[in-house]
Amino acid sequence: MNTYPYNERQEYMTEDISEERKRFLAEDFRQGFIAYCQIEGKVVRRGCFRSRVKIENHHRQQDGFIHAGVMATMADHTAGYAAFSTVAESFQILTIEFKINFFKPAHGDLLVCRSNVIREGSQIIIAESEVFDGRGEERILVAKALVTLMAVPREKINPGDGQLSASS
Repeated sequence: MNTYPYNERQEYMTEDISEERKRFLAEDFRQGFIAYCQIEGKVVRRGCFRSRVKIENHHRQQDGFIHAGVMATMADHTAGYAAFSTVAESFQILTIEFKINFFKPAHGDLLVCRSNVIREGSQIIIAESEVFDGRGEERILVAKALVTLMAVPREKINPGDGQLSASS
């Protein structure tokens, strides 16, 4: 079987972030729709985020494979938190574009996502996510996404309607 090398410790960024920031990001990761999907943040480093979800029947589509929407959500959100780890706490991260390729159907009992920032700009951040299907001890690369994100100062987002202010 052709598998892609999986290494949980592979990192691109060498600087680290404070333990307090790591705890915040790990806790903040699992809210709203992500909590509903049961996706959990597992590894947090500057420019790097890992997540996983234990697969249950509601994660599967009609043919028994893991739904592509679960994998896309995981790739996007995990990339967002990899980006979030590179900016000051006064910023929020918004996805402005993402493209995902699905290589093969996922059908295991676990998904693992590995996201790394590959371009860190002052406002635009590019991250890549790899989604692995956990089949027992084996991890098989089933999807890869390229995610473009924007760092937005928190005060530029209107908390009432989630819209960016006119001056952004």
